[in-house]
Amino acid sequence: MTAAPHGERRSPGMRLDIVSIFPEYFSPLDVSLIGKARERGTLDVRVHQLRDWTHDVHKTVDDTPYGGGPGMVMKPEVWGEAIDAIIADGRAAGSPAADSPITGSPITGSPATGSPITGSPITGSPATGSPITGSPITGSPATGSPFAGGPEASATPRIIVPTPSGRPFTQEIAQELAAEPWLLFACGRYEGIDSRVMREYGARMRVDELSIGDYVLAGGEVAVLVMVEAIGRLLPGVLGNVHSAVDDSFAPGAMRNLLEGPVYTKPPVWRGHEVPEVLLSGHHGKIARWRRDEALRRTVANRPELAAAIDPETLDKHDRKLLDELAFRVGPEDMAN
Repeated sequence: MTAAPHGERRSPGMRLDIVSIFPEYFSPLDVSLIGKARERGTLDVRVHQLRDWTHDVHKTVDDTPYGGGPGMVMKPEVWGEAIDAIIADGRAAGSPAADSPITGSPITGSPATGSPITGSPITGSPATGSPITGSPITGSPATGSPFAGGPEASATPRIIVPTPSGRPFTQEIAQELAAEPWLLFACGRYEGIDSRVMREYGARMRVDELSIGDYVLAGGEVAVLVMVEAIGRLLPGVLGNVHSAVDDSFAPGAMRNLLEGPVYTKPPVWRGHEVPEVLLSGHHGKIARWRRDEALRRTVANRPELAAAIDPETLDKHDRKLLDELAFRVGPEDMAN
């Protein structure tokens, strides 16, 4: 999985760097919507072998944890060299962020308008010199946007660290990340990455520790595949129909805190099961009402905690009547009907 050959002109897009000790894990990014987005230049995906930045014969990336306990912890030195080298490469090549960051909604807006990254990804021997020098970026990360600091901020990736101890990765966060011009994913293994790595880079750029669920995996690679697909499909031109993302479960707007209802296609009858008559009616208002009702029903049944978080101000009289029929209440007990 490489970048475009040197000198080949590609349309501008988002740069994704992924660092892992199992780069072969990411072959699925060559297929389907994400693969097509890479071919078009909407996504510039570069996968790096973390062990390339080790200096011992065994290419060691982990060590025993301070304080004792089972498992191993990934060493900060190797991660520091890898991240420094990737950032230096992005700055030298001219990252998308250095020209013009993406603004607005990733669904309805435009992709980054800066120059695409060309040339080969970082391979072979790691950078062995000093880390990036110059004035560090100071201040606080800008909520929901790339770090707005000094001159280096315009050529700095947002770092994503998948971990079960992170904040939940949601559709809203996917929307936020889809507006970034450059993301760097750090795939931990074993007991995770030495916490000083996140502290070091979090002082200079935006670092997010994110979890895809309340369970533990063998490493961050699967989580990164999930996040990249969720983010990539929101980029302009990736989906065949832009409205597909608008009607997704959890999508901001009418579908916030709602699961998408059941879907149907031809034939109208299959093994005795009929498509709901309203969907064959051609009456757009009734179809929209049915779909919202089904979304409410499914959310109450499968994710009651999401339904409980619905803003009562977004419910109309019909919504409230349906929720009463389902014996489900949103908001305070004395909510007006």
